[in-house]
Amino acid sequence: MAQRSVYDMPFQKVYPALIQKAERKGRTKAEVFEVTAWLTGYPAEQIEAAMGSDITYGSFFSDAPAYNPRASLITGKICGIQVETIEDPLMKRIRQLDKLVDELARGKPMERILR
Repeated sequence: MAQRSVYDMPFQKVYPALIQKAERKGRTKAEVFEVTAWLTGYPAEQIEAAMGSDITYGSFFSDAPAYNPRASLITGKICGIQVETIEDPLMKRIRQLDKLVDELARGKPMERILR
């Protein structure tokens, strides 16, 4: 059986897991939206709309309106992979958001997360 690519997964299925991860550690949905908006350029309203649409996770990142040029400052490991060494640009963007949410869940202050 072929494994389904994260690029093809529905945004509305993947993104809530990031919100839940942050909320389990005492952070808020609004904070997850804030780091997502900082990284991708989507306003909170568009992120919310994406959660109710059939957009894929890959399309959400590839269609980002204003990807933050400071995203290159996101470093460290996520799921055992060094973020800054990921060669596939789309996967790198996905992992950068994972890293930001991970930092949020670990209690890092927002001003340090948003480099």
